[in-house]
Amino acid sequence: MKRPGYIWLLATIVAFMYITTLVLVRAKNPEHIQRQAYERWQSGYLVAKNDQQAFVNTSNNKTRPIALSEAQGYGLQLIAKAGEKGWARQADFEKLLNYYLAHRDYVNGRQTYLMAWRQKYNKHGKWVTDYNSATDGDLYIAAALHHAAVVWPNRSAYYQKIERNIAADILRYEYNPTTQTLTVGDWVTKESKYYYLLRTSDVMPDVFDDLYETSHDIQWQIVKDNMLDRLVILSSQHRTGLVPDFAWADEKTTSAVKARTVASIHDGDYGANACRVPMMLAQSDDPRAQKVLNKMMRFFSDQYYVTAGYSLEGRRLVKYQSNSFSAPIFYAVSCNRNKGYDNLFVSQKYIFSKPVTTRNYYDATLTTLAALEGMN
Repeated sequence: MKRPGYIWLLATIVAFMYITTLVLVRAKNPEHIQRQAYERWQSGYLVAKNDQQAFVNTSNNKTRPIALSEAQGYGLQLIAKAGEKGWARQADFEKLLNYYLAHRDYVNGRQTYLMAWRQKYNKHGKWVTDYNSATDGDLYIAAALHHAAVVWPNRSAYYQKIERNIAADILRYEYNPTTQTLTVGDWVTKESKYYYLLRTSDVMPDVFDDLYETSHDIQWQIVKDNMLDRLVILSSQHRTGLVPDFAWADEKTTSAVKARTVASIHDGDYGANACRVPMMLAQSDDPRAQKVLNKMMRFFSDQYYVTAGYSLEGRRLVKYQSNSFSAPIFYAVSCNRNKGYDNLFVSQKYIFSKPVTTRNYYDATLTTLAALEGMN
């Protein structure tokens, strides 16, 4: 039976509307994932200490929270990125900033611009500070201030002043003048057995560039060169290109530490610290950073699935996956398409298949960072 022309017209209009809606939904989907991830992270981990201060709770126990300088740096970065998208207020950033300023570390009686690495409730229910700094946390805080100065230019002079102070104190207290590389914290002195210890995730070429731009101190370019050179050496030692959580980097040699040198049996493996290395190198245009990144990413692209840790020879340490390991990989491939490992963009996208967890600060934070930066 011949159908009236208007039915065909109506069918065409319906089909056009369906296709248009599908295109719009797919176009908006990344932004939806980003905002959902950020809001889940914010509601799950941000805690108000008082009217003027807030911190990132790294504990699953909300009645016994734990604040870390690393987490404070991540939190400041996430809020600055969310502020750029209009999802966070400058006041939110300043509350985290005020908490950091109120918990700065002391060295030889002098208050520094480095953050005391941990605050928590003790067994008597009192809020106490564990002193000494952690270099990664201080670098993250400085990086967040650099970004915030662009997002909120009305306070750029203030943010840049603090950034310069952090940069100066990192070189004063978290620096090894013999190797011209950063130590793992201000507690490491020349007399310490950890004087030549290198945390591979502290190699942050983009952050070093930002600190040089703000401070105009050429030492930051020297730090960048020396730390990247050490990372290249570590990468070259295995066909996988994987680097350890920690390495010894003295005047003559660079090599992975042995198990339980610092914190765990996996100190010399690609573990919970080194898993951040792809994220730290992702946006650097330095040829050395790209060389290290591309080699390890090609290793991951050849894996059936990426698990939560590897020996440097490429043996899986566990059988399960983890967002803490996959999120930095997703972030890195998002920033480096058409390099021969684009399959990772699809395989590691599983991290967004479920809402951001509210029971694992590290997984949630790295996933949210990957969402805000890797899905642009």
